[in-house]
Amino acid sequence: MIITAPNQPDTISEKSHREFLPINGTDYIELYVGNAKQAAIFYKTCFGFQSLAYAGLETGVRDRTSYVLRQGKITLVLTTPLKSDGEISEHIKKHGDGVKVIAFWVDDAEYSYLATTERGAESYLPPIEKSDAYGSVKLAGIKTYGDTVHIFVERKNYSGVFLPGYVEWKSEYNPPEMGFKYVDHCVGNVELGQMNRWAKFYEDALGFKNIITFDDKDISTEFTALMSKVMSSGNGYIKFPINEPAKGKKKSQIEEYLDFYEGPGCQHIAIATDNIIETVTAMRQRGVEFLYVPGTYYDTVEHRVGHINEELSTLKSLGIMVDRDDEGYLLQIFTKPVEDRPTMFFEIIQRVGARSFGKGNFQALFESIEAEQARRGTL
Repeated sequence: MIITAPNQPDTISEKSHREFLPINGTDYIELYVGNAKQAAIFYKTCFGFQSLAYAGLETGVRDRTSYVLRQGKITLVLTTPLKSDGEISEHIKKHGDGVKVIAFWVDDAEYSYLATTERGAESYLPPIEKSDAYGSVKLAGIKTYGDTVHIFVERKNYSGVFLPGYVEWKSEYNPPEMGFKYVDHCVGNVELGQMNRWAKFYEDALGFKNIITFDDKDISTEFTALMSKVMSSGNGYIKFPINEPAKGKKKSQIEEYLDFYEGPGCQHIAIATDNIIETVTAMRQRGVEFLYVPGTYYDTVEHRVGHINEELSTLKSLGIMVDRDDEGYLLQIFTKPVEDRPTMFFEIIQRVGARSFGKGNFQALFESIEAEQARRGTL
């Protein structure tokens, strides 16, 4: 059965990639974690997220507790199980803390679900509608790599704090924000030989396009390498680099992730800021640890990148890397893993015109990651 959205052509095949699946942006990212209460304090303290909403026993939810935090346009949901059985407990047992849901804000959740499943996506959540005194929200979901899923969220008829079933979370403890604006991209790690499969999935099922491809000549050192394809929605609001390991003398960061996450998953979340120096300075003061960048990296930055507005000495002191493309330059830095398993981490990025992903920084980044792997004994 062909399902059409309002004001769309009569059949899905008549739509262009850009028109096929309109996505307004990232609605929320949900992590399954071992202790949501403690994780919420971590993300408030170290990342400056603010209390937003809560669901748990007090709101009638019997199997889980969820804390919702927000900063800028980024909504983070931290969910923990209340019993040892069930999907959430099994996810945490296998993966540790990790991303379960990358949700899309759409105008029509049912259309998005039917159109993507028609094109080959596997169902995760058939369309449902949830309501409370503030209106209704329609939700539907599909599966992607590993145990990760996408939820389509239609909230045009809702004025509540987050979703039906959640109440406002009031807290006296709300440290200052860090200047986070929005989710720039989310990176997925998949097994060797699976990158093209999942790139094709995003192209066929969601209408994304491959905007950049990196091979093992672009991203490698003497010891390790990876390959990556960057998939983007038609409007560019959603970008998903998909990584797979490439053959090397030693175990790459992707293989390390797959070993400890025990399968494919979201490797890191890139968060945009308008002032990375202020953001990273504040994060360091609150205890966030970042990958070390060798001081020699900065010896060639001016020659390689040209003029930038920031003081190079300040960037060097903070470990912030710089790269340039035809549109401008970008500043980026990567945290160390935010849990004991060497799996998920965050990227902080400031774009000054640039649309790329820091290709010129790959060598230094890989060397920094390899140094961390060597300390962990997993290289």
